Amino acid sequence: MTYSLLRFAHLVGLILMGAGLIGVFVSDLRSRKMRELSLFAEAIRNIAVFYDGLVVPGALLLLFSGTWMTWLVWGGWDFVEIPWIAGMVALFAFEFIEGNTVTRLYFMKLRRLTKEAVEKGGVTQELARARREHIPTFTHFLDIPILLVIMSLGAMRPNTWMQFIVGTGLALVVATILTVVLPRLYPWTPPVQNKKGLT
Repeated sequence: MTYSLLRFAHLVGLILMGAGLIGVFVSDLRSRKMRELSLFAEAIRNIAVFYDGLVVPGALLLLFSGTWMTWLVWGGWDFVEIPWIAGMVALFAFEFIEGNTVTRLYFMKLRRLTKEAVEKGGVTQELARARREHIPTFTHFLDIPILLVIMSLGAMRPNTWMQFIVGTGLALVVATILTVVLPRLYPWTPPVQNKKGLT
């Protein structure tokens, strides 16, 4: 019974985290196309809502349920000898740390700078510089591919490290392509205050 509840909690955490990351991805793309400051600010606020409302709770639920299941079923630290579990744990740990440091902190900074820009009635130099940072853009685009690799390991349960290595490599390639291509497809130009001055 306990294991079934943990699996259900794990699935709910996965759904929350996946939905949140997709919401962040879509909101980020939308913000790149906004030409009015108030609409740009709304898109940036939506990113924060998805992160704090879905991604973080989902990640915490995955962390607690996954840790408990690993300890209950796989004998604690014995999981390191099982490639698919060890791979999932390693990628989740990376995703958890990266997501709550580089990516989330970047979007929090972007939200603060956007709020300041709205109050001043125009885009500041700090906001323009922040919006063009490359490393947070790369880590942001890496989130969904890494989550897909984690899901593939849990679904296929390989007995070797090959799937982990190939999947992680493909995730890095996809994130690199997105980092290079999407900013060119949606080149960011500083939005302007709308005619009515609404914020």
